[in-house]
Amino acid sequence: MSELQIAKIDVFKVELPYSEGVYHLSGGREYRSFDTTIVRITTNTGIEGWGESTPFGSNYIASHALGVRAGIAEIATWLIGLDPSRVDRINEAMDSALISHEHAKTPIDIACWNIFGKSVGMPVCELLGGRTDRVAEHRARGYIGHSVKIGGDPGEDARRITASLADMQPGEFFLVDANDGMTVENALRMLRHLPPGLDFVLEAPCATWREIVSLRRKSNVPIRFDELATTDASIIQMVVDDAAEGFGIKISKNGSLTKRRHRDIAFAAGYTMSCQETTGSDITFAAIIHLGQTIPERNLRCILECRDMLL
Repeated sequence: MSELQIAKIDVFKVELPYSEGVYHLSGGREYRSFDTTIVRITTNTGIEGWGESTPFGSNYIASHALGVRAGIAEIATWLIGLDPSRVDRINEAMDSALISHEHAKTPIDIACWNIFGKSVGMPVCELLGGRTDRVAEHRARGYIGHSVKIGGDPGEDARRITASLADMQPGEFFLVDANDGMTVENALRMLRHLPPGLDFVLEAPCATWREIVSLRRKSNVPIRFDELATTDASIIQMVVDDAAEGFGIKISKNGSLTKRRHRDIAFAAGYTMSCQETTGSDITFAAIIHLGQTIPERNLRCILECRDMLL
């Protein structure tokens, strides 16, 4: 019997208001606040670990806030008495208790990594493979990456992109994110509206794999996956199909910190990655920072400051 054991799992519901009033996504989706679930795991030795999951509403990917808490209720009893520092065994137990539902497993996984780090006196980024030295420096310089949301009328989207990139500064980069909201036809029409020389990466343009591969064959714009890159198999398929230049690692979408092999597959393929989450508080941002510090500089596109969206 391991000395360190999970003794109690507490779940808290917190409403996080959006800082700018209304957040708009393609297809008329609007969000004024985000329902977050915070988990506290207490061990038999008194060490506490904290985790968080904040789905982007219920129609962004296959996740929603009530499902997080319902999933935790299904999982929790399977974990009492297990060693939280053995994170792979914890994930095996969660997978045995509940198929998929990574958004429900994420806060538990993060809390277990938090406990693991505290129990051995090491930061989580070191346990994930070791930090590099540039993140603090980049943060001190201020933000250099920007995301432009599109997914409506092709002409209006083109005007928005053109206006957003009009005063692009040296060293800045832009992601143009459709959140799966475009057809191939509309994406091609939008691209043809754009003036030459604009420097950006198109993120999650279409809702299906076939559409994105089709668009990639018909255009010369760099493409990144997001909502469709969620599993080992999907990321490997992205490599096989040469379907993109990279993807965004959202912790709850990609299976939390223990699924760090997504990072490793992408690194081996030469992809760029962003390290992010849909939104969240200091708990989520801490997990993002620790994972982001383990990605080599040439492969790290950005770390998302998810807290800026909240009041």
